[in-house]
Order: sequence, then C-alpha cells, then structure tokens
Amino acid sequence: MTADSNDATARVWRAEAVRRIEADYNRSADTHLIRLDLPRHPGIKLYLKDESSHPTGSLKHRLARSLFLYALCNAWIGPDTCVIEASSGSTAVSEAYFARMLGLRFIAVVPAATAAPKLDAIRFHGGEIHAVDDPRTVYDVAHHLARETGGHYIDQFTYAERATDWRGNNNIAESIFAQMSAEEYPVPTWVVCGAGTGGTSATIGRYISYQRHATRLCVADPVHSVFHRHFADRTAVSLPEGYASCIEGIGRPRVEPSFIPSVIDRMIAVDDDASIGAMRALSHRLGRRVGGSTGTNLVACAQLIDEMSAQGEHGSIVTILCDGGERYGCTYYDNDWLSARQVNWQPPELRMRTLLSAD
Repeated sequence: MTADSNDATARVWRAEAVRRIEADYNRSADTHLIRLDLPRHPGIKLYLKDESSHPTGSLKHRLARSLFLYALCNAWIGPDTCVIEASSGSTAVSEAYFARMLGLRFIAVVPAATAAPKLDAIRFHGGEIHAVDDPRTVYDVAHHLARETGGHYIDQFTYAERATDWRGNNNIAESIFAQMSAEEYPVPTWVVCGAGTGGTSATIGRYISYQRHATRLCVADPVHSVFHRHFADRTAVSLPEGYASCIEGIGRPRVEPSFIPSVIDRMIAVDDDASIGAMRALSHRLGRRVGGSTGTNLVACAQLIDEMSAQGEHGSIVTILCDGGERYGCTYYDNDWLSARQVNWQPPELRMRTLLSAD
C-alpha cells in the first residue's frame, strides 16, 4: 500500500472505532443518584452518584471512554496500536474493555500491590498486566513499553482533565445537576469527590463555574497524598519516599498534570482508618459493599455536614460512589489484611454508622 492508502485506511478505521464507542454509550443508561436521609440533620440531604453501575464497575469508565475518543480523534491510535496505561487498577479495567471493543492489544502497568480482583478484571477484558514493585516507576515503565511496542501510552495522568468536555456533553457534572433538578435543594451546597488524576475534579469545578452555580467543590484526599499539600502550598509537588496510602484510585505521590487546584474550593485530608471505617459503615447502610475511595469521600461529607449543621445551614451535598467493593474482598474487607497494616477502622465505622443511621 502507498502512504496515502494507509492514511485512508486508518481514517476509515478510526471513524468505525469512534462509532463503536458512541454506540456503546448509547446502549448505556445513566448512573443512579442515591439519596440518604440523615434524621440527625433534617435540613441537610446527602446524595451518592453511583458510578459502580457502569459496565466496568467504576467511575473510571467515563474517563476511559473520553481518553480513547481523545486519542482516536488526535490520530494517536490506529488499527495496529498497542495501548499502554499506568494505573492502580480501575482505569486499566475500563481501558481494557474499550481496547478489546476495538480489537487492540492493551497492557496495564500497575503497582504490584494492586488488589488481585482488579488484575483479574483487566485480564477478563483481554488486557495484559505489567506489575512494578515501586509505584513511582509506573510512568517511566509505561513510556518504555510504548517505545518498545511502537504503541501509544494513553496517559490518564496528563490527559484526564482535557479529554472530557467540561461544558457538558453528558459528563458527570451535567448528569449530577440534571438529576438534582427536582430535589428539595436542587443546587448542591457542596459536591465532594476524590482525585487520582484530577480529571473528575477539573470537570466538575469547571462545569460549576461555566453554569454559574453557587455550589462549592471539595476534594477529599488521603493523608498520604501530595494533592492536598499542593493545594495549600503550590511549591509542594511530591511526597518523600515511604509515604503511601492504602486507598486505591485516589491520592498520588506527585502532582499530576491533570490536577487543577484552582477550580477547587477546599480540600480535606482523610486518614486511612477513617476511610475504611466510613466505607464499612456505608456498606452496612446500603446493604452492599463499596470501595475505599467512597469512604474517603464520605468522611469529607461528614465534616461538611457537621459544619453546615453547626451554622444552621440547610442544603444538599453530592458525592461519588466510585466503585463497588467486590474488588476489595481480599483487602479492605479482610480484617486480617487490615490488622497487618495497623488500620484501626472500627472506631471510625461506629461514628459513621451514627451519622448514617436511618433511625
């Protein structure tokens, strides 16, 4: 084939790839918004945007779709491209799903400590695993594999904040505000989310400004993460070696390019004990398991609820149920695993159960 025919063939393939992704989206329903009544705080309503109902089970399904469309429309991915990603698990699960849809090879570069069920889910969708002992090396290893295979490093940590159309087009922020429109307090006082890449917080924060809402954005961050440090002091760009949180999917040792602190109103640092305790309490209230990052979000919500209540404020708070707990049966829901890591989750669970009690 000539170069021109190769270009034409690739263009046709990309058009078909975009059609397949858009068709998959059209077959999907929106995710639920769950209301939790708080009898101890009758003037404050708490809502959970349940992202666990996506086909790949997490909030990262939205991100993976956007990243693939962004790469396709930039002509970075073709019919023979090997797609590489650095991930703590959930993004790679979702990207493996889209790679298989397009008939592409996919390799996930993951920390060796990633929960085994996440690795199984990546493999289930046809992805390959490249585990690294030091999580700080995932970026360099992903770049190396892209060069070695002649593939494309899709790089969620750089492109998450720009791959999603923050003005609307069915992003998570537009969905939240549309679903809240008939509620008692339709414009939330706060939206609370975590930050792994920073893409979700960038999308929500920009959308709030674009729509001129009075809503404030709070990002819940593990104590052992650099993001909340950078928010307070822009010169803080990385953590000393040895700092690590056990909460997968959020918090990072370095400030990622997709993290945009200027769109955030507040950050709340949450220790792992509180995150796991809140996760357990919410799972009890819902009758099904949720993941650890949802617990982190919930701890920040509880602090905001206490502050609103003390000031006599009424209103709504929306946070994200990031993923289900099925992938954490051997970690966050294993008491021996938690004990070995000295996670003292029981007292925070009891406190959160009190807040969430329906009585």
